Amino acid sequence: MKQNWIDRARAEPAAAAALAVFVLSAATLCGAWFFEFVLKIPPCPLCLEERIPYHVVIPLSLLVAIAAIVRAPPRLLIVGFIAIIAAVLCNVVLGTYHAGVEWHFWAGPTDCTGPLTDLNTGGSIINQLQSIHVVRCDEAAWRFLGISLAGYNVLISLVLAALGGCGLVAHKPVA
Repeated sequence: MKQNWIDRARAEPAAAAALAVFVLSAATLCGAWFFEFVLKIPPCPLCLEERIPYHVVIPLSLLVAIAAIVRAPPRLLIVGFIAIIAAVLCNVVLGTYHAGVEWHFWAGPTDCTGPLTDLNTGGSIINQLQSIHVVRCDEAAWRFLGISLAGYNVLISLVLAALGGCGLVAHKPVA
């Protein structure tokens, strides 16, 4: 029985594309957690926002893969792949914005790139400063080959969009 599911997944290119999206998305999110929890590189607010599409795409791609394996109606696969493509393309835009903020091409959000302005809320200023820890969005915490994590997120999201596009055109509509 188990071999039958594997054979069906291999025979269905849409399922293979959806499974590839699932694996790459899950690996990317696990990589982000590795940087955060193992390497102790805390994410900035924009980094956290860039994770949201992965939380959508991971379960969605798994559902699309299952739908393709069980030969669900083609419209369901089309809608699923379009949703995957839309989510990762939104992440391309967000990641590009974040990378541009890191390279100082444009200003970032004030909550992670602006100055600290309101220290009049009471108490000792020294205590307030010691309790504030803002991870800056305009400083790349890590780079490899000159590309930051936001830049790699853009590249990975483009690959995910391409895989979603392959699945979209690969499904076999029932005549």
